[in-house]
Amino acid sequence: MTDRSDSPDLTAAATRAEALRREIDHHAYRYYALDSPEISDAAYDALVRELEGIEAAYPSFVTPDSPTQRVGAPPSESFASVRHAHRMYSLDNAMSLQELDAWFDRLGPDVLERGCAFVAELKIDGSALALTYEDGRLLRAATRGDGVTGEEITLNIRTVKTVPIRLREEARPAAVQETLFNAAGAGEWPSVEVRGEVFMPKASFERLNAAQDEAGLPPFANPRNAAAGSVRQKDPAVTAARDLSTFMYQIGDPRPLGLKSQSAALAWMRSAGFRVNPDIKVCDTRERVKEFCLRAIEQRHDLKYEIDGVVVKVDSFALQDELGFTAKAPRWAIAFKFPPEEKTTVLREIRVQVGRTGALTPLAEFDPVLVAGSTIARATLHNADEVARKDVRVGDTIIVRKAGDVIPEVLAPVPGLRPEGAVAWEMPERCPSCDSPVWRPPGEVVTRCTNVACPAQRWERLGHWAGRGALDIEGLGYEIIGRLIEAGLVCDVSDFYTLDPTSLAALDLGRVKKDGTPVVLGPVVAAKLTANIDASRDRPLWRVLYGLGIRHVGSTVSEQLARAFRSLDALAAASEDEVASVEGVGPTIAASVAEFLRNPDNRAVLDRLRERGVRLSDEGRVAQARPATLAGLTFVLTGGLERFTRDQAATSLKEWGAKVSGSVSAKTSFVVAGSDAGSKLAKALELGVPVLDEDALVRVVETGEPPAVAGV
Repeated sequence: MTDRSDSPDLTAAATRAEALRREIDHHAYRYYALDSPEISDAAYDALVRELEGIEAAYPSFVTPDSPTQRVGAPPSESFASVRHAHRMYSLDNAMSLQELDAWFDRLGPDVLERGCAFVAELKIDGSALALTYEDGRLLRAATRGDGVTGEEITLNIRTVKTVPIRLREEARPAAVQETLFNAAGAGEWPSVEVRGEVFMPKASFERLNAAQDEAGLPPFANPRNAAAGSVRQKDPAVTAARDLSTFMYQIGDPRPLGLKSQSAALAWMRSAGFRVNPDIKVCDTRERVKEFCLRAIEQRHDLKYEIDGVVVKVDSFALQDELGFTAKAPRWAIAFKFPPEEKTTVLREIRVQVGRTGALTPLAEFDPVLVAGSTIARATLHNADEVARKDVRVGDTIIVRKAGDVIPEVLAPVPGLRPEGAVAWEMPERCPSCDSPVWRPPGEVVTRCTNVACPAQRWERLGHWAGRGALDIEGLGYEIIGRLIEAGLVCDVSDFYTLDPTSLAALDLGRVKKDGTPVVLGPVVAAKLTANIDASRDRPLWRVLYGLGIRHVGSTVSEQLARAFRSLDALAAASEDEVASVEGVGPTIAASVAEFLRNPDNRAVLDRLRERGVRLSDEGRVAQARPATLAGLTFVLTGGLERFTRDQAATSLKEWGAKVSGSVSAKTSFVVAGSDAGSKLAKALELGVPVLDEDALVRVVETGEPPAVAGV
């Protein structure tokens, strides 16, 4: 065939290809945005296959915005930082209808008396997303990040079929200006940033976890985590296989489009090809907003996706501009959060768990129950006093919930449903792991096992050593450590340094494939894990001290001791008074350190670590492996974090030169707020201290770059 642009065959093929793209876009819009398909799935697939055939025959016809180009990019090794065109604010929360009323009151009588309308939208429990379009075509997709800077995930988001690669012609300003627009910019596509939520439908989540189970892999905790992880895959093909969806709900700057209200913006987004949640209501009174919230609570479990509340916005953009923003959130919007979902179940056992320091913790085990999007079957009861205070007994019907929709919690037994003969629970007098006597120190609520060789403590100690805050051995988690213990390959932390790739590759992970064969670690993972263990031999002394799990010695004290003594031998040779004189240590910690180092079993472990190449001294070490890019910045951590412990997060920040404080003041640079953040967050907002979420914290500790926050 002659490759000439005026060839009849080429011209006909080009014309047909463009017609197919428009037809496919039309039917995709009907299916994904309007949920009103006009043709069958088979007919739609036939159109796509025809277009693929033409593009295969004439590669020069392939366009970046073709429906066939959603997947096909090579895997990415990293995610670049993207600065949002306009800050993506978080929202203040109303945890009850009374707090929602208080928000209405704060708007002021002037706003309410002017006939202010509100838009009530379901709050999708997914991962925030920003899509930037230039000349009507998708240019960039990014995560929310810290609200100012996110991560670029364009290649992955292109695979999500509800995200239009190009905007529909019907939504050009000139085409709809009579209904939605004024004359500004008519006839051209302005730059548009559209925001929304990418999520995983409940059915897709169940299929994903079924596939995980079949492959012998651990399940995902909930659809929100599955969606967030799916959009950050290095290979877009993995994202494409995860069956994600979106609901878009906001335009970063609606002025170039001439939009006057949130309801008009939602209508424009739908006309442009975006999927917009159909369950949205414009309400003219606060009473109707509250009716919408109550209906959402009743219907949340009937939906095909997870929601965790209702977002209420002032409809008029002019009024939004008048109301403005606080340091953290818009004054013109509020998130009504659903009250914690409470379920009843039956308490089957109170099992005692032994921690790495010997602490005995009662753990409630009950019939599995679905709460706030995931199934739970156990929850900590903290200590013996807490069990007595709640008076929960084996056989009780109990009320459970997730504190902050995250942490399983036993609230109380159901009065009147206690079975006959149920007896009050008591802490055992001997350790359930090693049968040694237990001891509750005077004035403390924690009961402890007195045997340092307790097998349960061994598992926790080994996991602590490998953890991110200590030796930071990537890939060496509690599951693998448990299998290593069962296989007799490790007994104490020095045994990690005798492992070889062959024995690790054959490690049985305790799961089976569909064909009945066991799942093993495998040579690729084993080689990586061995390399990570080898790399940990040269960690700074403070990490070794912290990793040893000496009672009362956290990461901060470990740093102080390492700075003062420079080697374990020097620390062991020091008197208790010398150790106690170190800033931040004192006599209690000094006595604990001395007791640990006097123990012959512990000294034997240290000797084996030294023999196996683990560095126990900072002598000759470069003072700081990382540049002090965060020097002069003070961080405060508050609330629960999912990917770090508080100590791990603090340690990572300090490695870049930051200071981590326990209290918020005007001198605080940033507050990192996790789930259930309390008074420290309130103090930060009062003082105008920038607040970061966990995504922003991850970016800081991975790159060492100060957070990009407006005004800082």
